Amino acid sequence: MIKFIFLSIFAYLFGSIPTAFLVGKIKKVDVREIGSRSITHTNLARALGWRYGIISATLDVLKGAIPTLLAKSFLTNNWQIALVAFLPTLGHDFPIFFKFKYGGRGVSTFFGASLALVGIKFFFPLFLVWILLLFLTKITGLTNLIFPWIFSAFLYFWYRLGFFPFEYFIFGILESTLISFALRNNLKRLLEGKEHKTPFKF
Repeated sequence: MIKFIFLSIFAYLFGSIPTAFLVGKIKKVDVREIGSRSITHTNLARALGWRYGIISATLDVLKGAIPTLLAKSFLTNNWQIALVAFLPTLGHDFPIFFKFKYGGRGVSTFFGASLALVGIKFFFPLFLVWILLLFLTKITGLTNLIFPWIFSAFLYFWYRLGFFPFEYFIFGILESTLISFALRNNLKRLLEGKEHKTPFKF
């Protein structure tokens, strides 16, 4: 139980690290004052170009992957592992360092946690699905709304086949619900026909 409590606190705090804000500060840009005013790599990429967005996104992936790998190494209870894997995304969306405001959408952190949870053999084919969805819709927000639910459906399918425990499916549902909530403004703009298709500057 001590390990679980420690890893849970670490996972949330690690997820709360505002990577896009820190990368932006290197270039003297405050992402809270531009675009969507959220500390996301997408918002950062719009201001500084994809290179900086990719750096921030990679760091966000690590925020999800590292706590999840630690949980799988030191914990044996699947419920505990699933919860620790979920907490970095919660921290990313509601960062304690900014009084739970300006959080991102959590998709990259979710990617990192999911990759660490199921392994590249299972995750990579679905990441190709994410790329296909983005190619078809050309709207990042819509792609990120749909994909976690697709991933959750596969987690249930893999559970039924005996590859992963049921708790991993619950992880997927928690992530999908949180990301859908974080993207609620994107969904509103989408329904109003105002959600933009990005080209990002390079």
